[in-house]
Amino acid sequence: MGYWLLKTEPEVYSYADLLREGGTVWDGVTNNAALKHLRAIQPGDQALIYHTGDERRAVGLAEVTSAPYPDPRQDDPRLVVVNVRPLRLLPRPVDLATIKADPFFAGFALVRQGRLSVVPVTPEQWARLLAMAGLEA
Repeated sequence: MGYWLLKTEPEVYSYADLLREGGTVWDGVTNNAALKHLRAIQPGDQALIYHTGDERRAVGLAEVTSAPYPDPRQDDPRLVVVNVRPLRLLPRPVDLATIKADPFFAGFALVRQGRLSVVPVTPEQWARLLAMAGLEA
């Protein structure tokens, strides 16, 4: 199983929207590096949903329910999407400042490449992030 962090602007699409809808097509990714990560995602992988903007924090867990496929709303086969479904809200959201303050995360793509909307999370980082959120890996 792979682990990922998927960013979203909460005023455009929030974790509450994902919970209400029960699943969605994760689209809108156009950065080449982020698209490379998105193409590596597989069904069954898990993701932290991270709110950008003023919040800057991981707020919920989701599961990927499809392999990557071309975005049906775009005329460019390089632009791919995946389907995701919500798993649960984090008991304690994990904010960016807390992540950056922990030397353990110095190599984390969220810290190193902060503008990417899709970043991989190692199993060790995943376990640490879930513990910070009040969950067990």
